[in-house]
Amino acid sequence: MSDRSAALRLPRLAAHELVLLVILIVALAVLAALSDRFFTLDNLLNQGMLMTEVGLMAMPMTFVIVTGGIDLSVGSALGMCAILLGYSWHNWGFPLPLAIGFALLAGAAGGFVNGWFITRLNVPPLIMTIATLALYRGLAEGISQAHSVRGYPDWFYGLGQGALFGVPSQLWLFFAAILVFGVILGFTTFGRALRAIGFNETGARFSGVPVDRIKLIIYTASGTMAGLAAWIFVSRVSTTRSDMGTGMELDVIAAVVLGGTSIFGGVGTVFGTVLGLLLIQLLKDGLALTGVKGDATIMVIGTVLIASILVTSFAERRRDAARASNPRSPRATTTEGRETP
Repeated sequence: MSDRSAALRLPRLAAHELVLLVILIVALAVLAALSDRFFTLDNLLNQGMLMTEVGLMAMPMTFVIVTGGIDLSVGSALGMCAILLGYSWHNWGFPLPLAIGFALLAGAAGGFVNGWFITRLNVPPLIMTIATLALYRGLAEGISQAHSVRGYPDWFYGLGQGALFGVPSQLWLFFAAILVFGVILGFTTFGRALRAIGFNETGARFSGVPVDRIKLIIYTASGTMAGLAAWIFVSRVSTTRSDMGTGMELDVIAAVVLGGTSIFGGVGTVFGTVLGLLLIQLLKDGLALTGVKGDATIMVIGTVLIASILVTSFAERRRDAARASNPRSPRATTTEGRETP
């Protein structure tokens, strides 16, 4: 990807994030006016706790989607890791710290399997991760046999239910993840390579970018973060169940796409993903506090997602049309940001 092409695409992403930020501010103002409980510190911190698992998985998912891939297995991977954590401790006799490490390793292995098949056997990411979505959920249900695991020691609940300086413990971990993934994507050669792969994978290969190695790393990271989210989830709800994480992959992908990451690859920021995540979670909470039922909440979030995409697309088309009609412009550009003679 040329520097000129990148420069053209980045302002568009910034415009989408600005639109999303405005929508978020308006939504917060409306929901705060409708419910006195919405804009309280306790409620906002509680919502932060609830969105941490999705947020942690959304960080590597941003990387995956920037490259033009997808990982539909993260919710099932969370459920599998949760079951392995509980059963390796309760049924198989692992010390609990070892069981936690085992769950993280299982998540990394699950992500590595996705990446290996995608890079070595050229299985399309959509097909591969649909298959492992079913596989990992089946493993979780097969191991658990519909039984849950409870009775963890008190120290185990510190990550999911504790607080540091008045802020839930898992939120500090989430803040750290935002910082690390944001710096990697925005300011490192690795981040530029991710965008290059998503923009033009063949061109990236000819430019010497180790495409297969990078894909293997980001899918492994996706599985690892699912394992970390499983640890936090079990610590927060005090039990292990095989249905943990069911449907969570949709929330993860929705947050990333709503945040401006192109499903076709090449464009995306961690900041945008965080905005998308905040908007989805706060809309869910605010609408629930005002008495809106679950189905209607999904419809509202879907409407916001469509509206933000339409507004940004309209702005991009206006900008492209203005650039193409400018006689002083040395080159016109397509809507994808690629230069044309």
